[in-house]
Amino acid sequence: MKKIRRFPQLDCSLHHLHFSVQESQDHKIVLYENPSFAGKKIEIIDDDVPSFHAHGYQEKVSSVRVQNGTWVAYQYPGYRGYQYLFEKGEYKECSDFGAKVPQIQSVRRIRDMQWHQRGAFHTSN
Repeated sequence: MKKIRRFPQLDCSLHHLHFSVQESQDHKIVLYENPSFAGKKIEIIDDDVPSFHAHGYQEKVSSVRVQNGTWVAYQYPGYRGYQYLFEKGEYKECSDFGAKVPQIQSVRRIRDMQWHQRGAFHTSN
């Protein structure tokens, strides 16, 4: 993610701009069984998870904390069903992320090809 900060100057030429690059390579999401971050939880760091059941988590997901990165969560295993976009922040109940029922069973990271070459889609010429 690139952030551009502009400093006020009378002369607006390019040499007065300061570019600040923020490398966001880490991804971390914590999903909780109950609203308000209570109950059992599954913590995922820098990985895509096609099935929570395969990792021993068979609970509902009612609240979510995203500490880093952007994620897409799916209602069913194998990245199927309704999709929910999660950006950094807190989602205290399933209605905060647009779900009618607290059911998430797989997640994957959204990655920038600049920072995450492995697993990124490349076009062929």
